[in-house]
Amino acid sequence: MDLRKLKKLIDLVEESGIAELEITEGEEKVRISRTGQSTQATVTTGAQAAISQSVTKETASGTLAPAATGQTPPPAEPEGHVVKAPMVGTFYRSAAPGAKPFVEVGQTVNQGDTLCIIEAMKLLNEIEADCGGMVKEILVENGQPVEYGEPLFVIG
Repeated sequence: MDLRKLKKLIDLVEESGIAELEITEGEEKVRISRTGQSTQATVTTGAQAAISQSVTKETASGTLAPAATGQTPPPAEPEGHVVKAPMVGTFYRSAAPGAKPFVEVGQTVNQGDTLCIIEAMKLLNEIEADCGGMVKEILVENGQPVEYGEPLFVIG
């Protein structure tokens, strides 16, 4: 396989964030996998031995990016009550596309008011406020996947 093609594939894997890519062209086979801060490429052609090449991501200054070194600053704790996702699913601010959102920043809500919908396994689950107050912040974008325990709203 052409070295330029291989380099382009490695760059695509790094940019996209996928963990592994395997391509077969005739007798040639390429597997590119990411582990931590480096990308490993293995090329095999018929009976030819494997060739490995490691590429380390570096910033323009030549030092590793903070995310790669694992020294990211802890996120600031929001002031107020944080409503967290009770399940894994897709976050929706309104009942239907184009409909008015359930809540907006600055709006006052009461305990039990619907804040959003999380779609999980084709079921729409209404997420209700577990306390009253003013919506200070909406932490998730519409249509974004959410994890269990992920902060969704800040109510103060």
